[in-house]
Amino acid sequence: MMCDTVGMPRYNPIYTPETARVVHALRYDWTAWLREGVFPAETSAAVEACRSAWASDGLELDTFHIWDGRIQCLFGTAPTVSPVFCAMRAKGRLQHALRAAGAPVAFQRNVSVRTLGENTRDVVASYIGRQVRKSDYVDPRWKEFLGHFTFADGAMQLADPQATGHGRYWYNLHLVIVVQNRRHPIGLKASFRKIHETCPRIAAKKGYALAAASIMPDHIHLSLRGSIEHSPMDIGLAFQNNLSFVLGYNRVWSYEFYVGTFSEYDVQSIGGKTRPPQRSQPSTPHGGKPRGGKPLRRRPPTRWDLPRA
Repeated sequence: MMCDTVGMPRYNPIYTPETARVVHALRYDWTAWLREGVFPAETSAAVEACRSAWASDGLELDTFHIWDGRIQCLFGTAPTVSPVFCAMRAKGRLQHALRAAGAPVAFQRNVSVRTLGENTRDVVASYIGRQVRKSDYVDPRWKEFLGHFTFADGAMQLADPQATGHGRYWYNLHLVIVVQNRRHPIGLKASFRKIHETCPRIAAKKGYALAAASIMPDHIHLSLRGSIEHSPMDIGLAFQNNLSFVLGYNRVWSYEFYVGTFSEYDVQSIGGKTRPPQRSQPSTPHGGKPRGGKPLRRRPPTRWDLPRA
């Protein structure tokens, strides 16, 4: 028993990093400052020398800028990279490269890490908020029911940073998890209620802040502020495992999910390149034999079905 389900006993997780397939659009903007003085002339070459080492850490350098005593690097990141890990490896490897080049520097302790994307916070919030309206369900009663499971926390300010003793972090994610077979969506009223009640509990338990959600029959959209020690994969798996548990420890969800980053402004505004979402492959294929849970069996509801009690 290992899965830390919210308010429940611990069970073996169904969804693990070894089986996850993550479609991701993740960009981290890292900024650091010198304690004094300006960066030496060797800094640009040192940044370029770090490319391959950063890539091995899951940090793909997109672009960088240097202003006197400040440096800013934009990375495309793997879903296993947390903001804290990004800050640690970005500064550590650059400092080592400058020391090796004979131009050592001393960084300030504080750094800034901000998640960015091709969409802004307002665009993501609007997209999640109109999921029911743009759906093609024909029965207005069905749409009215689904409308109760789209919500936003107006008090949640994703524009505000998380401040620590080591820096300021803006860590905003758009997470989409999908049912295992989208032709067999969730059709029980009780299941919608359980998901609706459990998502905020997961966020509270894990140290996340849930800003908005839309629970649809075949997928769920979540907008949230993550814990800076947790990677996007960690956060996606936390929701998949805890929600599958409250739905009967069933393999409800696909092993593939989407996660993307966003902020108040988009990545193009700082000179970042647009790029299509990437797809990570599981390190251990399941071969049709998931490690835990029960296969979910239900009748395929029609597009005009009302949810059952």
